[in-house]
Amino acid sequence: MADPELEAIRQRRMQELMAQRGMGNPQNSEQQKAQEDAKSDAEERRQMMLSQILSSEARERLARIALVKPEKARGVEDVILRAAQMGQIVEKVSEERLISMLEQINNQTTKQTKVTIQRRRSVLDDDD
Repeated sequence: MADPELEAIRQRRMQELMAQRGMGNPQNSEQQKAQEDAKSDAEERRQMMLSQILSSEARERLARIALVKPEKARGVEDVILRAAQMGQIVEKVSEERLISMLEQINNQTTKQTKVTIQRRRSVLDDDD
């Protein structure tokens, strides 16, 4: 292939990739930026609310849990925020209370595993 043909193919491919990612349309990138800003603002408000509700030890424990199991930490945060919005939490949540909440959530979400073993007969086994 000649260099101009190769360059034309590359240009078309780049345009396709940019269109898929939404980079070709400046309005779309502005919308994405606005969505990202809204998400970051919401996350910031969420963290501020949690810092008001949780004691420093409880926040540290929740941060350690988030390192290992982010989805579990997010669920616990949701439960705490919902309880605070309903007025069930009137004082800061201590580490001991957080531990008890975690144990309750673990008991509720424990999955039962069942193992079944199916043995296959070997071709060489003879039952005759």
